[in-house]
Amino acid sequence: MKSLHARLFGFLFVLSSLTVAAKPRLTTYSSLVTIYQELSLDEAGLSHSVFDYAIRGVQKVNPAKAILAIVDLSQPSVNKRLYVIDLLKRKLLFRTYVAHGRNSGDLFAQKFSNEVSSLQSSLGFYQTLGTYQGKHGLSLKLKGLENGFNTNALDRAVVMHGADYVSEDFIRKIGRLGRSFGCPAVPYGVHKDIIETLKNGACLFVFSPNQNYLKKSTFLL
Repeated sequence: MKSLHARLFGFLFVLSSLTVAAKPRLTTYSSLVTIYQELSLDEAGLSHSVFDYAIRGVQKVNPAKAILAIVDLSQPSVNKRLYVIDLLKRKLLFRTYVAHGRNSGDLFAQKFSNEVSSLQSSLGFYQTLGTYQGKHGLSLKLKGLENGFNTNALDRAVVMHGADYVSEDFIRKIGRLGRSFGCPAVPYGVHKDIIETLKNGACLFVFSPNQNYLKKSTFLL
């Protein structure tokens, strides 16, 4: 008869195997990068290099769900620079506008910070958490994963939410989107669908060709 220790070890092994099997399995790097051509993301304005950075990082994040959101802050705010991609179904789910922080810049985001009260966007990889009802309605909590770049996201209340200043009407009147306190705010009308898609374990990548970030991020190696 097996000892209690041996039976317990066997139970834990089976349990851990089931837990791992329950998670969505991302395919290999070489397979994932082909999504770029399949979805014609170049025509959608997303450069191959930004997508490549995102794919490198998402494998290190090991998200609970195979959904990747990319905020490409190399583009001006008048562009639809938020891309939400289902990596398993190989489908572009959303492409829409997204705001950057008030103190990051006007048309382009050029300054970034992890500091509380900076009102700037924070670069890097995030994992999405749960939702809540805030002053902007349904909102999505974000956990920053990169030390020195975005780990104060929760303390800063940097979340994804809808905003009336993220709209084509605002662009026509002002020449750019409105700006947030550092949150990746998205248009009302699609914010609920985007948040429901991303909540509870998806990967969010906020990118800019900032040399300090490119040199120091361990997720891009």
